[in-house]
Amino acid sequence: MADKKKLTVRLVRSAVASVKEDQTRTCRAMGLRRIGDVSVLPDNPSVRGMIFKVKHLVEVEEN
Repeated sequence: MADKKKLTVRLVRSAVASVKEDQTRTCRAMGLRRIGDVSVLPDNPSVRGMIFKVKHLVEVEEN
């Protein structure tokens, strides 16, 4: 069975100052609370949509 792809997401900008509350909540839902936090998430459309919403705050690497 093939391994499913994963995305490594790192918070590089603050999700508190000068961003909308829904973007802060999106970061929290992905497990990102502080700058430098890293989360490994499954590569699926819902996660891709969350990343698109906060693309200016995060760096993404495909695994």
